[in-house]
Amino acid sequence: MSKAARDASVRARIAAQREAQRKQEQRRRLATIITIVVVVLAVIGGGWWYAAEQTKSETVAGGLAPVTVQSDGSVVMAKAGVTTPVLDIFEDPQCPVCKQLEEISGPTIKNLAAEGKVKVVYHPLTIFSQEPTRSNSLRAASALRCVPDGKQWLAFHDRLFKEQPSETVEGFKIDDLVKWGHDVGVTAPGFDSCVKDQTHKAAHEQFSTKTMADQQLQGTPTLKLNGATIDNNTIFVPSALRQEILNAAGAK
Repeated sequence: MSKAARDASVRARIAAQREAQRKQEQRRRLATIITIVVVVLAVIGGGWWYAAEQTKSETVAGGLAPVTVQSDGSVVMAKAGVTTPVLDIFEDPQCPVCKQLEEISGPTIKNLAAEGKVKVVYHPLTIFSQEPTRSNSLRAASALRCVPDGKQWLAFHDRLFKEQPSETVEGFKIDDLVKWGHDVGVTAPGFDSCVKDQTHKAAHEQFSTKTMADQQLQGTPTLKLNGATIDNNTIFVPSALRQEILNAAGAK
């Protein structure tokens, strides 16, 4: 074999070796990338699972704690003898975020009251100044005041959030409010006329104005535990809200 032929053969072997090394390196890099992607997806998936678990709503476990309507329009839910900690809930029936809070953390709040771990005080307010949301809220909140029975009040309260209209349309119409009251079992004499006449509208407006000023509220929903505002990152995470209330109950 001539020198030229030998050189050509050597160059061919070297080229073949380099091509094999290049392909091996490509396979190694691909395997590394796949591993990284799998790990990242696992972490992301785990993160979503963890977040989902943390924000998972409870179901109402059983019977409710006694519910009592107060003369000023607030409503107390607590077992006999439970006076602390106190969870104040400031909400507007027309407020979409209040509806979300009720859907996400409402069952946890009801369960904790039933367990005797907290005294809950609902404060229905009207925070809107623009229309149609202001009138919507006033009709709904005034209708709530027409229900003297605590258990029926809570059922009507929950139904109002379920039926909450868009902020851009007229809703909570009088006839609907009367019907929803009947649907949840409101039997109070004079309920229909109280709702239709908006008997408690003026008292509710005064209560709203005074409460927002006294509590220095910036909006709804606002939850206060023993007078201290709870962070929004907590109130929309049922497990975190439960733990915060249990911690306060243990400190009493």
